[in-house]
Formats: sequence, C-alpha cells, structure tokens
Amino acid sequence: MNTLSDTKQSLLAELRQRVEDKILEPSNATLLEKLITNADDGDEAQAIAALGTTYKHTGFHFDVRLEEPRRTDTIKYFKKNEALSFGQAAEGEPVHKLIIGDNYDALQNLLIQYRGKIDVIYIDPPYGKDNMGEFAKTNYHNAISRDNLLSMLYFRLQLAKQLLSEDGVIFCSIDDKNQAYVKCLFDEVFNESNFVTNIIWQKKFSPQNDSKWFSDNHDFILCYAKNKQLWHPALLKRSLGTNARYTNPDDDPRGPWASTDLAVKTYSKEYDYPITTPSGRIVWPAKGRCWMTSKEKMAKLIDDKRVWFGKNGNNIPRFKTFLSEVQQGIVPLTVWLHTEVGHNQSAKQELKEVFTETSQPFDTPKPVLLIKRILELSSNNKSSIVLDFFAGSGTTGHAVLELNRLDEGQRTFILCQLNEKTDTTPNGIAYDVTAKRLKRIMTGECYDGNKNFKWAEENKPYGGKLEAYEIAEVNNANAILGQTPFDVIDETLYGKEKFATTKEKIDWVCSNFEHTQMDVEHKF
Repeated sequence: MNTLSDTKQSLLAELRQRVEDKILEPSNATLLEKLITNADDGDEAQAIAALGTTYKHTGFHFDVRLEEPRRTDTIKYFKKNEALSFGQAAEGEPVHKLIIGDNYDALQNLLIQYRGKIDVIYIDPPYGKDNMGEFAKTNYHNAISRDNLLSMLYFRLQLAKQLLSEDGVIFCSIDDKNQAYVKCLFDEVFNESNFVTNIIWQKKFSPQNDSKWFSDNHDFILCYAKNKQLWHPALLKRSLGTNARYTNPDDDPRGPWASTDLAVKTYSKEYDYPITTPSGRIVWPAKGRCWMTSKEKMAKLIDDKRVWFGKNGNNIPRFKTFLSEVQQGIVPLTVWLHTEVGHNQSAKQELKEVFTETSQPFDTPKPVLLIKRILELSSNNKSSIVLDFFAGSGTTGHAVLELNRLDEGQRTFILCQLNEKTDTTPNGIAYDVTAKRLKRIMTGECYDGNKNFKWAEENKPYGGKLEAYEIAEVNNANAILGQTPFDVIDETLYGKEKFATTKEKIDWVCSNFEHTQMDVEHKF
C-alpha cells in the first residue's frame, strides 16, 4: 500500500464526482487531475484539490488559506511516549491511543494503518477567537476569522473522510454563529446527500436572564455519513417509562399492549359505518372522521380481539398494539435535552471529580452522557473504532470506556490533542489534562501515584491499555547511522510486525512516508 498514491486516488475520485455533479468544469478538472497526479506530496495534492472546490451548489464561498509550508526535508512520524503509556491488554482486547501533536500530522499518520477503518468520528473543534493555540499564532496571528476556521477544518475533514469506513459516520459540535457555514463545508467535503441531521443540544439547564437579546441555551451537532445508504442510526434503548404504558387489563395471552384511536382524519365514505360494542351500544366515528379500515377487516380485528371496548365493553373502540410487536428501541430525536445527555455545568463537575486542581482549562467541556449517546446510536458494533482529533479533556475516551463497561463492548478510542500551553496547563493540555484524565479513570491513580480525587472514591477504574504517541520528525536525508527514517520509525506503532529484513523496512517506509530519501551507501 502506498499512502501518497491512495491519497491522490481519493482526491481524483472527488474531482470526478464534482464534474458528475456539474460543480466543476470538465476542462478545469482535467488540468487539476494532471497537477494532483504529479504532486510531490499529500499536502501539495490536497492544496491543488482545494482549487477545485467552487461551492457552486451550496451558494457558499470562502477563501481557502493554506497552512504555512511544511519543511519538505523532514518526515513526521509516531514516536511512543513510554512515560505516558500504561496498562495491559490481552489478545483481542482494545489498545487505546493518545496522539500528542498537530492533528493534521496525526491524521496523515493514521491513514497508514486506519484508512477506511474508522467507524465513528466525533469532533468539537475550536470556534471562538483566541482559542486555536499554536496553529492560530503561527498562521493566522491568533485570530480565528471564519475563513481561518473553515480552512483549518477543510483539510482535516478531507483526511478524516479517507479514514472513515464506508458505513462510518462523523459528528461535529458547533455553535450557533458558525453552524450554517460549517454545515456548508461539510456538504462540500462529505456531499450534501450524506447529510443525516442537525441535532440541537440543550447545553445549559437554566436561562441567562442577563442576556441582551436571547438566552443562548443550545449548541448544534452536525451528523454526516460517509455513505448515507450504508449507515443508519441504532435505536436507542426503550426506557422503563416508555414500556410502562403497555399493560394487559384483559389478560390477553399475547402479552402487554397499548391502545390507539381507530378513527382517522382522512375521510372515506366507505370507512364511515357503525360498530356495535359488546354491550350493544352503536358507535360511529366522530364527525369528519372515519374508521381506519373497511367494515369487513374491522370485523376480523374484533374477532381476533385486537379491538378494545373498555372493561365494560361499552367504550369507543380502540386498536391494540402489543409490546412484542413494536421495535425494541426508539428512533433518536433531533432535540437532546440536558436531562437526558447532560450540559456544560455537569461536564465541568465531571472534570472536578477527576482533578483535584481547581483550574478549568475548558470553558465549555462536553459531558460523558452526550458522547455516550452519540456512540450508542452510531453503531451496533461493540468493537468499533472511535476517533476524536480535537480531544480536549478526553471526554470521548471516557465515554468509550464507560460504554464498554455497560455493555461489555470492545470499542477502541483514538484521541489526538495539540499540547497547547496555557496559564492553567504549563506542561500543555495533552500532558496536564488529557493524559492525566485517562490515567486516573483507567487505573485509579495519576502518574505520580496520587489517588486523592473524588472520581476514584466513587468509581471502579476502567482498566485497559493506553499507548501515548508524540508527533516526532526526522530529516529525510540524514545519513547518520541510527538517525535515518529507516532507523527511527517504528513499524509496530502502525500495526505491523517487526520486518524480518532491511529491504522490507525500507520498502514500507518509502511507500508510506513522503519525500523519503535512501542513501545507497547507508548500511544498517
């Protein structure tokens, strides 16, 4: 497998689809195809493909801003951080991953092992000013204009799409100000036909009475499938309250049932006839209504005891639906209340239970219940692979571990987080928050052995194995013994067994890492 070749083929397929959808002129596409085919690396191929994104069918346009040119004499690769890695996993059990560094580099490296294998992606990208860390400071002077936000997301979403399985799904949290624009961007990358829904999440449980105009109480969660024809949300579990309305007052051997009105609004003279109740009472449908079926079929339903006339046999007839006949789950709604999936304040409380520190590195963390709901409806596969490349405090990992415990699943999470340093995270967010949270909830103690936090007092550690990686770089032309890409890149971090021969290792590195140069005089 050649990662660069696969990336180019994916981009070319996108161009051809744009031509088919009459978004891109065929002559322009021909030129872009030539440029992509001859591109030196994936970054260049992505930038060329972006020129063919014209946004005609959405009526949407933004100026794509390329990130700072990356050094072509270096290769970015995964390097294991032994100090942050921990735990054990038996054969067949999940090995979770935390990748520390720029998520663009992380996504490119993940393509080597996980192209087309990720089942669920959840992201909560930064969408406010002064909240993008190193990327904003170096590229956009620390101000996230809308073009900057969309440009940053555009290239990452292109990589994310290549990682998703054909029946995979992606969810993106976004605020009210940016929702419309980010949705248009998703329409372009994933195709509008693969838009599933826009969920409204009640993020606050109380009104803001000091608001100047309206109390801002909700955010959005965009949902797109890789291929909408292949993905369908799982049914949510029926609650005890939902099933409570199914009773059995007539001791029907078919079990509990609930009744519904037999009269309907769509009037048909053929279905407007009298029914005689067991007590001898004659009843008609209400004025302007009729019965739901013909007189002959109604007689069969009555004979089959599918019609309920009340305990005294004198009521208006109602149709019986048995609990055993209804689908064993509930179709998810598009409005999620804080009473069901939590809110920002409950998410902050969750962090306080894990950390003894009083500082809050995140203004709007997401609650575990919210991500757990997303995972529950994303797939019936209890061994799915879940990716979050804006991991923040690590809530997605927490939700995966919690859901695995509840249903004995074997889901695997992959989290990516830039190690941005702030006043409250002097070692960086990935070190001081993300990794520490995972360590504490998985083992019951922090890296320094500290067990003095509330979560550990009230919960049993989840267990499991975490491998932490850093994004490292190596000079691709370095001929110093032990310092070439062929020396420092560890194939086992990409799901490969150790290569038996030097040639196998060289072939694999050259196929998967761009710009690799091999010094023919170099000896291993």
